[in-house]
Amino acid sequence: MTHAATRHAASPSIVIDRPFAQRHKPLSTSIVCLSFDFDAISLWVARGVTSPTPISRGEFGVVGTKRILRLLDRYDVKATWFIPGHTLETYPDLCRKIRDAGHEIGHHGWSHVSPVNMSLEEERASLIRANETIRDLTGAYAAGYRSPAWDLSANSVDLLIEQGFKYDSSMMADDYTPYFVRHRDVIEADQPAAFGPATSLIEMPVSWSLDDFPHFEFTRTPAGILPGLMNSNGVLENWMEDFLYMKENLDWGAVTYTFHPQVIGRGHRMRMLERLIVRLLEEGAQFRCMADVVAEHTRRIDQFTSQTA
Repeated sequence: MTHAATRHAASPSIVIDRPFAQRHKPLSTSIVCLSFDFDAISLWVARGVTSPTPISRGEFGVVGTKRILRLLDRYDVKATWFIPGHTLETYPDLCRKIRDAGHEIGHHGWSHVSPVNMSLEEERASLIRANETIRDLTGAYAAGYRSPAWDLSANSVDLLIEQGFKYDSSMMADDYTPYFVRHRDVIEADQPAAFGPATSLIEMPVSWSLDDFPHFEFTRTPAGILPGLMNSNGVLENWMEDFLYMKENLDWGAVTYTFHPQVIGRGHRMRMLERLIVRLLEEGAQFRCMADVVAEHTRRIDQFTSQTA
């Protein structure tokens, strides 16, 4: 059996020498993390767009969230919801329903503003403010953080460790295997990269290819129009293939899908999401909250370390 990743490298594929038929047998643990970024109107407020129509797009996230909660309950699936503090305080009753359904609540900034250009103190204040709101809702600080726009500042990793986070879910250096986040990298265009040391913070990797927003959402940016509006069946097939590759090649792995209620909550996309859940269940997927996956990954590393000490 393949052992958990070390601090330095992801686990190698275990199936390179297996006969083809064996590669299509279910392996030990194929985990799926469904994650929902309940940005609501904070997505548009953070962009400085506060006229009625863009705000109404964010409001549709409330409609989508109610639909998603019913769907997850139907299949007894628990998910991780990354919710900005702005949303938590704007829609407290709905956020309580997410909590009461047994889903994990993760940190998603205060107002969906990227930390990249924040000062150290601004970023710390945003982390603390939103985390206090999460504690008011759940009774505990968030275990996990997902950066708005999936980007981090030079201070983010150290601040996340300082504030007691167990994991981040904003980066993309792997696809199925959690890994330890580095800090203090030195990256310059005219020099080889100088990677910093690994930290105790675990990364639950993400991918734009497994995010509903770029596939489906029509939006304007300074660079032009992003049309989105992909055929949902084609996206579904791609997402299933990512899971099946993991199932066939890893003894233990977790794939993370990222959704936004204001995007996936539309009727035809909800039907796609249900088909995805059904097919994943048929293929033996184990749906888990991300904090539980991080805890299991940590136990696997500790076990591997004790066996090789």
